[in-house]
Parts: sequence; C-alpha cells; structure tokens
Amino acid sequence: MSVYEYRVLPAPERGKRVKGTNGAADRFALALTEILNAMAAEGWEYQRAESLPCSERKGLTGRIEVTQNLLVFRRARMPGEGRALPDSPEAIAAAAAASLSPFAGRGVPPGVPSLGAPSRAPGPRPGRPLGPARDD
Repeated sequence: MSVYEYRVLPAPERGKRVKGTNGAADRFALALTEILNAMAAEGWEYQRAESLPCSERKGLTGRIEVTQNLLVFRRARMPGEGRALPDSPEAIAAAAAASLSPFAGRGVPPGVPSLGAPSRAPGPRPGRPLGPARDD
C-alpha cells in the first residue's frame, strides 16, 4: 500500500513580469510554471487546483466569504519514514487532544509548580495601607 504526504500552496494571484512575456495570460502561465517546476524538483507531483470558500474578517465585526485558489501536490512516503500513522479515528482524536496541551510531549518544565486548583490562602498584605501618597 502506498502512503502519500500532501502539500497545499496558494495559487499565484498575479503573473510574473519577465522580458518577453506578452499579456496577463503569458505572465500568469510563467508564474505557475515556476511553482510547478520548483515543487517537482523537490519530488512533489502536481495533483490538482482547488477553489474553496473561506470566511474572512471585514471591518471590526463583519465577515465575508471569499474563494481561495490552491494547488495540491503529493509525493510518496517511504515505509517507516517520518511519524507512524494512527490506526483508528480514536487514536487520531487522542493525538490531536494531546497536541493541544501547552507542554505536549515535553512534560512540565523543571522548577515550574503545578497549576492545580487555586489556593484559598490569603495573599501577602502591604506594610502600610494603600491610598493617595502623603508626605509623612
């Protein structure tokens, strides 16, 4: 069974200006060609282009839906290369939940106290009452 890894890049929004290219279509084709050739040199195989909806902020509280154009690439991964794939959806969910911990995979750093339940003991009191400054 072949195992693949995928990489998704944003498609170019504008063409690349180079001497000898005439028109927007030629410039855009050149920009796309450079991306495809660079990815192929790294072993990535072009799969397809996707246009997907995406919600973005507009102003302080508004949202608009825009379309993002993406290029999808894949390459075969050798058996045993990289991290092992989880066997079940439950294992995937457990790995995702563990990755949300601030010290995931690292444990609690030495010298850092546990952040358990808050203490009910009163905090330190100032030496003199707080208030406006007075000349004593």
